[in-house]
Amino acid sequence: MQTATVSAILDTPSTSYSTSQCSAAEAARLGEQITELCSYLYAAEAKLLALIREFDEKKGWAEQGFYSCAHWLNFKCGIGINAAREKVRVARALVELPETSARLAKGELSYSKVRAMTRVATPENEGALLNIARHGTAHHVEKLVAKYRSAKRAQAAALAEEQYRDRELSHYYDHDGCLVIKARLPAEQGAMIIKALEMALEPNFPAAEEGKADTDDASASGQQPVAARRADALARIAEAYLGNDAHTGSTADRYQVVVHVTAETSEIEGGPHVTAETSRRIGCDSTIVRVTDDDNGEPLSIGRRSRTIPPAIRRALRRRDGGCRFPGCTHTRFVDGHHIVHWADNGETSLDNLVLLCRHHHHLVHEGGFACEKSGNGEVTFRDRSQRPLPTYAELPRVASDEALQRWLDNAYLEAAADGDGCDAKWYAGDRIDWHMAVDALFSPS
Repeated sequence: MQTATVSAILDTPSTSYSTSQCSAAEAARLGEQITELCSYLYAAEAKLLALIREFDEKKGWAEQGFYSCAHWLNFKCGIGINAAREKVRVARALVELPETSARLAKGELSYSKVRAMTRVATPENEGALLNIARHGTAHHVEKLVAKYRSAKRAQAAALAEEQYRDRELSHYYDHDGCLVIKARLPAEQGAMIIKALEMALEPNFPAAEEGKADTDDASASGQQPVAARRADALARIAEAYLGNDAHTGSTADRYQVVVHVTAETSEIEGGPHVTAETSRRIGCDSTIVRVTDDDNGEPLSIGRRSRTIPPAIRRALRRRDGGCRFPGCTHTRFVDGHHIVHWADNGETSLDNLVLLCRHHHHLVHEGGFACEKSGNGEVTFRDRSQRPLPTYAELPRVASDEALQRWLDNAYLEAAADGDGCDAKWYAGDRIDWHMAVDALFSPS
């Protein structure tokens, strides 16, 4: 393909568009330009995914305090958070699918097809999926993926009795002070727990559409490592259960997590030591009981129990902040009230000295080297580990002109040699497919 041809894609002035029906020749010309440009956009998408994967692997987003690569894309590139998670998931999946990645880079596969394929693709069944993707439409690919996943779920039904018989759960404190939980659960109990974990993983993430995403997809959607996120989710579930009115009252002390703090140490009752900063973070927004111990650790007196942030101030804080105030964060639930000047440093428990932070960013501000400050004019600012101020908004660089866009396409993707015939389907959406044969090919690739 020649450079002039790439430029011609963008040469049609807006004044040439008409609401009247065009001729067959005009329709063919416009159709050719659309499909050709689509091929280049798919090639550009492959480059974008490669850059996202590298950025994610090197955790470039973490240096700026973002919760995940998806949140960075949402803030810096204006990509919706769900779409950003999908891009990170697809970028990661393509590492194990070299042929799919290569065809996307040549503009021979659309991003929609690749996104669907990566939900179930493995190095073993990649060839069978590519056969459908190259000859069929995006509808064919989506339907095949849905049928394959249904078949996989059906195979698991025979294991239900064995799962119930072998159920178990155990826990212990490891040598480094971390609690280790090990469980084996029947499928129905496990599904219920996973659903609760999914709800707590991302409170702002809507339930996945049937056949579009599953737990493993959400796990690889651009967040922190899934194991770490599930650990946070389990803590949220426990906190929500203990905070339920049905479990409070005269027996509330049985369900408290107690941290004993002295001038030298901090430790969980019945558990290991924790750092001073961890106890300070817990003390930001929790019920506090002052205990005076003698030299042998025996309690001498227990002071008045008081809630650090009264309900009235918490309501006003939620109304004012709406959610986590850290730049780029979208969390509105499971947020803590953070003292800008810490309560232990004589900071007041007042609306002016409080800000809402999600658990992740609350941890960063206390134990992660980030800082939260308030200027003389009342503006809340955040600083990274190098004490550089974090931006409160992002703006994409502007394309100077159509000519600049043409030159960029020519220079960046001319070598892709994409054309309008590369990504079109060889079947139509209405063509019949032997779905049993297609699904079987994914289970037993040749």
